[in-house]
Amino acid sequence: MLTKHNPLARLVGALLCAAQLLPVSLAQDAAQAPYTIKARSEVVLVNVTVRDKQGNLVRDLAPGEFTVLEDGKQQRVASFDVENTEMQLLPEVPQAPVLKQTRPAPAAPQVEPARPPELRNRRLIVLLFDLSSMQPEEIDRAVKAAQNYLDKQMAPADLVAVTSLGTSLQINQDFTSDRAQLRKALEALSSISSEGFAEGSTGTTEGTADTAQAFTPDETEYNIFNTDRRLQALRSLSSMLGGLQQKKSVIYFSSGMNRTGVENQSQLRAAINEAVRANVALYTMDLRGLEAMPPGGSAENASLRGVAAYSGRATLNQYDSNFATQETLVTLAGDTGGRALLDTNDFSQVFTRVQQDTSMYYVLGYHSNNPARDGRFRKISVRVNRPDLKLEYRRGYYAPADFKHASSEDRERQLDEELASDLPNTDLPVYLSAAYFRLEDEKYFVAISVVVPGKAIPFVRSSDKDKATLDLLGVATDDQKRPMAQVRDTVKLAVEGGREVRRKNVQYDSGFVLPPGKFHLKFVVRENQNGAMGSFETDLVVPRLKTVPFRMSSVVLASQVQPAPKARGQNPLVQDGQELVPSVTHVFSSGQHLYLYFEVYDPARAASMGGKSERNAIDLLASVSFFQGKTKSYETPVMRSQEVNIPGRHAAAFRLDVPLATLKPGFYTCQVNVIDDAAGRFTFPRLALLVRGQADPAPGRQ
Repeated sequence: MLTKHNPLARLVGALLCAAQLLPVSLAQDAAQAPYTIKARSEVVLVNVTVRDKQGNLVRDLAPGEFTVLEDGKQQRVASFDVENTEMQLLPEVPQAPVLKQTRPAPAAPQVEPARPPELRNRRLIVLLFDLSSMQPEEIDRAVKAAQNYLDKQMAPADLVAVTSLGTSLQINQDFTSDRAQLRKALEALSSISSEGFAEGSTGTTEGTADTAQAFTPDETEYNIFNTDRRLQALRSLSSMLGGLQQKKSVIYFSSGMNRTGVENQSQLRAAINEAVRANVALYTMDLRGLEAMPPGGSAENASLRGVAAYSGRATLNQYDSNFATQETLVTLAGDTGGRALLDTNDFSQVFTRVQQDTSMYYVLGYHSNNPARDGRFRKISVRVNRPDLKLEYRRGYYAPADFKHASSEDRERQLDEELASDLPNTDLPVYLSAAYFRLEDEKYFVAISVVVPGKAIPFVRSSDKDKATLDLLGVATDDQKRPMAQVRDTVKLAVEGGREVRRKNVQYDSGFVLPPGKFHLKFVVRENQNGAMGSFETDLVVPRLKTVPFRMSSVVLASQVQPAPKARGQNPLVQDGQELVPSVTHVFSSGQHLYLYFEVYDPARAASMGGKSERNAIDLLASVSFFQGKTKSYETPVMRSQEVNIPGRHAAAFRLDVPLATLKPGFYTCQVNVIDDAAGRFTFPRLALLVRGQADPAPGRQ
């Protein structure tokens, strides 16, 4: 694994022989699978508000009076609908459960869920409070503005939901027109203080706050992460709302959003695209209001070091910094058909604007006649055949992008999303094994091996070799779902003989350091020709060996030994310039040798033996037995260790070599027998393996 302090990740410089391929039945099952026909239909929805010269809504337009153009080319309108929230006084609908609850909502009386027809001619409004960016007084302003809306502006057609973003996106109240339920959700928010995720400052000590700290940390990377998670929350919320055809208005209360260069561009575009696809308009409200910017900052901030804060350049920088935090809000609103309300203390304006924009509008849907999935911006133009009418609609959208047209930022985001996904991707087969070895009492090296069948990798002929690249992303999380170690690597493959490659496995070996505990491992692999992805996840328990009587590492099975690279850090599988290549599948050929490696820690001292010093003398015995059912088929001679051969870790390492020609083809239970004769202790770990005959296809190593 690639870690900041342990750059161990690399590609095993060999393709494992065919004896290590998965059982043939898997390939046969795949060949007999029924054909699947997939069809994709993407509808582009455009909300159009039409007004006459006096600003009055035009309510009598027919479908044939609209013309929709995309990049100057006329589109056929496939669907037409009219939403008129002022058509009649509608009865109140207490709740329309649309959003997926992430925590229990405030207690409410049981009501019959609102069905989709009941949402017609409704104004759907979502209040999103970004608690991660606002100060306590700003949260109070936002809640008070929402309460005033409930008391003075809320119309009978309005269905409102309350959501919040702190450490996670929460659904505080699903869609309802019940003011009492909404007030209860808002009152719960008013008692919440800022949750501490606002961006920090960066730079030198000159012109920075003097808070008696020893240094000012550079928080650029933290700010990138913080902005990404807020954009991801907007994207997730839009995805929840995507099942409703009507226009949804999300009012986003925050104190600005600061992007760092182009690092957040991919997540910003993804959030906008998801909102556009879901027919969501974002109305962004800056709760800082109209700010005064005196030199040196306001009285609520700490005094600044030096004199740089009192120059004209510093004042200009203050305005530039404030503008930078508002620019993303403007982009989110403008590209989704909403509005950004900035530099105002009248927070009721946003509710008025939402009601005006959704009083009466036409919903036009069309299938784009441009099949390209290039991710480019497509400009939308809407016309009507009546003169002197003003049309309001969003001006375009970004087309979907296939893998070949995806930017590097989009590809990274794709890996991150797959890593965070609850549902595994199986387009690319991936298999993984892990083994632990003690470095210190509270420090263990975990060896990771990831395997991808060569037949699943689309190699491209280049020059005299077949080439392909794989992207890998993996993480180890503890029982609190906190990431403890992570890997990100790109593997470049260049081999001769593509047909031979497809009969073998490609294995990637890595490692990282973990403390004792329970962990969850998940690795995502993507081939970069067609973008197929696969993931594998498993649980791993790293024991606290100092609390157990017999202290032993995992047992690693292998059939290959290869020259080790120069830098392999603390990897116990590398010794004397040779590296043991673990077998993930435990499938071997009878023509191979089976290597078993394990370590015993803190063995008991024995009396002086064979000239060994009293301090290092031990007496460990090890052998391997092979069983088929209850019948012992073979047992190796006993190997004896009388010395701690890894003094730095106080470990006795065993490496057993078993010629598999002594075993008949078949399934076996491999039992490793380890006895500490000096202490009178023993252990018998077992592993399953398959031995194939020489007749099975088994080309040599490459």
